[in-house]
Amino acid sequence: MKAVFMACNQSMYDAVMDIMNDMELRGFTGWEELIGRGSKDGEPHLGNHAWPTMNSALISVMEDDKATEFLKRLKQLDEDNDKQGLRAFAWSVTDSI
Repeated sequence: MKAVFMACNQSMYDAVMDIMNDMELRGFTGWEELIGRGSKDGEPHLGNHAWPTMNSALISVMEDDKATEFLKRLKQLDEDNDKQGLRAFAWSVTDSI
């Protein structure tokens, strides 16, 4: 099992949900309004008068093969929308209830 954490510009959240629905990934926890600044380039998303955009994020635990495909699709979404900002990370889940 893998935990996948994804953060993106709010404008991309519906596209991420479309990918999850297409892949039949049901379980997730999401945050609608987050602030942040990317580690590479791009503008901050701070929700203030100078930097008004915001981010959204989610975390989902899934089978390894689903995580691989999900990350692949998220990477493509990011490449197709390179000015918006999307980052995703995965790590192994050793225990769950």
